[in-house]
Amino acid sequence: MDNIEYKYLIAVATSDGIVVNQHFGRAREFLLIGLDGENQIHRIEKRSVVPVCEGGNHDDRKLETTAKMFADCKYILVSRIGQGAAYTLERFGITPMELPGIIEESIKKLLVYEELQSLF
Repeated sequence: MDNIEYKYLIAVATSDGIVVNQHFGRAREFLLIGLDGENQIHRIEKRSVVPVCEGGNHDDRKLETTAKMFADCKYILVSRIGQGAAYTLERFGITPMELPGIIEESIKKLLVYEELQSLF
């Protein structure tokens, strides 16, 4: 990582680095994004994982291993995620969000969500 101070990190399930288009359990790679104090997006690195979903069945050990790999992230953006996987991520303090679309637009939606949450 570079020397920028990030508010938090976001893992993005993407096959091409352009759109959020991967199901959490089938993703082989996640793009790690840092959000700075001015909400500027910084692409940091790619993290490779072993997919946790094989033919509709989940491997709990793989799921926990993957969750630990992203323990430094506040959010994971995906196109889809099952309830069990979402629950496991939440146990590690990671909020999964189904926000398919262009990565920058999905992050803008996430920021609107955060802004709305701060009103309550």
